[in-house]
Amino acid sequence: MRVKPTPLPKSAPAAATILRSILRLPMSPPPSDLDDLLCSPARQCSGESESEPEPEAHVPIQLNGCGLSRADRAWAYWTALGRPSLVVAPMVDNSELPFRMLCRKYGARAAYTPMLHSRIFTENEKYRSQEFTTCKEDRPLFVQFCANDPDILLEAAKRVEPFCDYVDINLGCPQRIARRGNYGAFLMDNLPLVKSLVQKLANNLHVPVSCKIRVFPKLEDTLSYARMLEGAGCSLLAVHGRTRDEKDGKKFRANWAAIKAVKNTVSIPVLANGNIRHMDDVMDCLAETGCEGVLSAESLLENPALFTSYRTAEWVVRDEEGSSRDGKLDQAELLVEYLKFCEMYPVPWRMIRSHVHKLLGDWFRVHPEIREELNAQSRLTFDFLYEMVDRLRSKGLRIPLYRKDESVQCMRASSTG
Repeated sequence: MRVKPTPLPKSAPAAATILRSILRLPMSPPPSDLDDLLCSPARQCSGESESEPEPEAHVPIQLNGCGLSRADRAWAYWTALGRPSLVVAPMVDNSELPFRMLCRKYGARAAYTPMLHSRIFTENEKYRSQEFTTCKEDRPLFVQFCANDPDILLEAAKRVEPFCDYVDINLGCPQRIARRGNYGAFLMDNLPLVKSLVQKLANNLHVPVSCKIRVFPKLEDTLSYARMLEGAGCSLLAVHGRTRDEKDGKKFRANWAAIKAVKNTVSIPVLANGNIRHMDDVMDCLAETGCEGVLSAESLLENPALFTSYRTAEWVVRDEEGSSRDGKLDQAELLVEYLKFCEMYPVPWRMIRSHVHKLLGDWFRVHPEIREELNAQSRLTFDFLYEMVDRLRSKGLRIPLYRKDESVQCMRASSTG
């Protein structure tokens, strides 16, 4: 767990020393897999003094013992955070700190970390140091864990609670690895265990517990599930409007009606997840579900500026000529900004490689030879990636992001009014 706490003292020690002072563990040697190496060698050195002071951590908002009901405390806490309605969803290897910071720059008001495996997080210092990083600007922040053991989950959560605003339990991952590991959406088959996980955190943490779920095929089962989670101590519920078997987001539309039903059933804040591809979807989802906010995942990977009303050409309304204009921003520019954040907040190269492919996928389809050169690199460097962007631009390639032309929309509205 590599953390830049909030706030840092002026004489803050190097990140590796900060980490050791928090965890009281020795530094692990760098990984042998080149793509698992951090993108900054400075973060891989060891040998700093063992006597550095422990950093000052964030002091969470305290609402216990103030005479409010549990639901009222959940709402008071959410309000104190500013009711962030535009949220970066948790994505394994893809919602890491540099990407969260890029999305925050372009309108995101809160973000989840990637899903962290609670058992590995408690046992493996290298895993902690690479998979969980944050900084003082990275707020509000949800730290998400998958788990099937309440005690192990609590041990993991205790390590991160000084540096986040919610500890989130992943109850929605539908992938095969979650089935094998007995976590995520496959805990829907063991509701007593789910209840014990939520209760364990709710009764022992200073920050609230949130849960991210999928819906059951039967609506009444989903509503019963949501009520059980609230009763166990969940303070915020994020609902993905697809079932465990509906893994393909392009094939299965998220069920906003089911999310609305959950919202109307529980007394705590609810976030909606699914079908958020551009800002029109955000507005439609909030209106249809009545939720406090939305999560976006895959769409943000291609367009981290989604929450500031930029959209890719795929979502430009083609049958309304002139309704959209070049937003003077493109994915290559966003990639360069992302790389600069990576230089500030180092992460494993495998994460960077993934974002390069997501952001430049359309560009690589035009110039596949440059994609092949990227894939041939056994070890990436920032110089190579910046040069790659320059080469794409030198070929005259630009695929802009678009924004709605509000003047056209207003003229159309007045002409039909």
